[in-house]
Amino acid sequence: MTEHPKDPVDVIIGQWAVVRPDLDTAGMEVFGRVFRLARAMADRMEQAYARFGISRGEFDALATLRRSGEPYTLSPRQLSATLMLTTGGMTGRLDKLERAGLLRRSPDPHDRRGLQVTLTERGLQLIDEAVGAGLAAQTEALSSLAPERAGQLADLLRELLAGTER
Repeated sequence: MTEHPKDPVDVIIGQWAVVRPDLDTAGMEVFGRVFRLARAMADRMEQAYARFGISRGEFDALATLRRSGEPYTLSPRQLSATLMLTTGGMTGRLDKLERAGLLRRSPDPHDRRGLQVTLTERGLQLIDEAVGAGLAAQTEALSSLAPERAGQLADLLRELLAGTER
């Protein structure tokens, strides 16, 4: 097995081994790194999207509309469910994106009490550029792994995630 340089998680594990050698820290070794990686990548993604004047949460709303396919329209309820947001949280996000001209809200022709949210042409262009920038940041982060190792990591994380979402 290849020897890897120590990282901050190794230091923490070593400290626990001294004061509590009875603890099984295998989970901490994995999830400590997953948490640190998630935090570092969240920061990188925020930076990537900030160039377009949007936050990660705003990116998620625009990307959800984009992924829905033409005509890039969903109800606020569909958006809330996909993004796991309360309707109040979704309203504030949509207000900001609408003021920026990236989406528009209009009456739902199939439900006179409902609304629909649609990407504008400007929103479509922006999300297509932002998704490219975000993927570039992710690709750069993965560049320290050989492609087959990145694939193995994706498979292992998929398996772990499936086991925790039961």
